[in-house]
Amino acid sequence: MLNAQLKKIQPDIRKTIAWSLSEDLGATDGATPQASQDITAMLIPENEQAVATVITREECIICGIAWVNEVFKQLDASVNATKKKSEEPYATKITWFVNDGELAPANTTLFELEGNARILLTGERVALNFLQTLSGTATLTSAYVKELEGSETKLLDTRKTLPGIRSAQKYAVLCGGGQNHRIGLFDAFLIKENHITACGGIANAVSTAKTNHSDKIVEVEVESLDELQEALTAGADIIMLDNFSPEMIEQAVTATRGKAKLEVSGNMTLETLQEYAKAGVDFISSGALTKHVQAIDLSMRFK
Repeated sequence: MLNAQLKKIQPDIRKTIAWSLSEDLGATDGATPQASQDITAMLIPENEQAVATVITREECIICGIAWVNEVFKQLDASVNATKKKSEEPYATKITWFVNDGELAPANTTLFELEGNARILLTGERVALNFLQTLSGTATLTSAYVKELEGSETKLLDTRKTLPGIRSAQKYAVLCGGGQNHRIGLFDAFLIKENHITACGGIANAVSTAKTNHSDKIVEVEVESLDELQEALTAGADIIMLDNFSPEMIEQAVTATRGKAKLEVSGNMTLETLQEYAKAGVDFISSGALTKHVQAIDLSMRFK
């Protein structure tokens, strides 16, 4: 599943890396970022070769290999990223010792870089920014998923992602064992309080959604048991219980009895996950996975 998703988002990876390198190197007006714009790296002799290793200072779930590879590919078109060292001369070589989705203990060497010293240093920060951020999302997701072990409840992400890297963070959630909610505003309905008000009620909103796009999932957010009944009567596919107490959730599960899928959202924490899962909901969604990101502590050192 991870490989299929990576293939799907490859255009996003190229675009976000190009933008990030342009930001770091001062490229403007669509110009291609050049390593020569790194004025500090230019202090190093042009043909100086180097070998560097990147380690994690803390235990983490790895995510971001494709983004690291793309950084050096865009800086050096001859880059060779592999699981073993290449003998191709002069190319930037990246040797990975881990895979996306893999648990890496503290002080694990994640990958080795070999090539032009200027290129390695120019790409270092952008590459590590993606690797540490996405690994942070994957690691937190994994912790949430572990709390749900033994239940039928699945963990979902949200649209509360860092601007510009939604597809990357949603991939990171998959690496951590979670599942993706809708990607954006185009692939599924999520009818919330303001939509309901503007549409004149839950019934009108759901009916119009099914008329406009009969092939799309229709989810309705409700804030009370009365609204839950309205959503069930209207034929919603999924009902999101927003900030329901555990007692209210148990009542909602009983009232629904398979008529729709139930999702719980709102202030989900590691400490409360099991309590909500025991109530029997199908999904728990958490914006914290992608918006409360604590980057993993990584370090690159020249040998």
